[in-house]
Amino acid sequence: MTRKFTELAFTPSVKAAQQHYGTRSRNQNLERSAVTFDQLTEREMGFIRGRDGFYQATVGENGWPYVQFRGGPKGFLKALDARTLAYADFRGNLQYISVGNVSADDRVSLILMDYANRSRLKIWTRAKVVDASEDPRLIESLKSPHYPARIERAVVLNVEAFDWNCPQHITPRFTEEEVSDLIEPLTARIAELEKETTALKKQYASPAG
Repeated sequence: MTRKFTELAFTPSVKAAQQHYGTRSRNQNLERSAVTFDQLTEREMGFIRGRDGFYQATVGENGWPYVQFRGGPKGFLKALDARTLAYADFRGNLQYISVGNVSADDRVSLILMDYANRSRLKIWTRAKVVDASEDPRLIESLKSPHYPARIERAVVLNVEAFDWNCPQHITPRFTEEEVSDLIEPLTARIAELEKETTALKKQYASPAG
């Protein structure tokens, strides 16, 4: 069964808030849209491959949400197919809050950010935790070359729905890699100019022929 993100996000209290602030009619158009936003397209998969971290929200048995930043090498969150994501859960602070929350309530939300390009993707999922000893083949498929962190388990996320946020109010920020890419042409040009300057200094320092 296909599910629109509005069916998950627009609860009665959310609809009441939309009505109160005068946006209910606009959001009703989203609800009527034929686009379901429940299967990832190449746009979403490509965006996911380019991320080196994301924010993950789970809910504890006491009703409190828990938001955690999950980081790793670029592309460690993998799209196995249009409805399934998975990532290697690296050894961390040993509190296991997210893992424990998922065992009681499998609903998990993700927010993926591209600060440099002011893009944001939010995904509603249902999660399953798979210990390394349970499925070695899955664990092997989630390994990232040249990243030595110990993998304790895999987290498999079945996509229920997703939505792209508008870029408004996203402050651009850049990773070290992105900054390097931006300044590489400048660095090359500086090196070229320094070489030319050195050559000219030698030319003018030579005695007149």
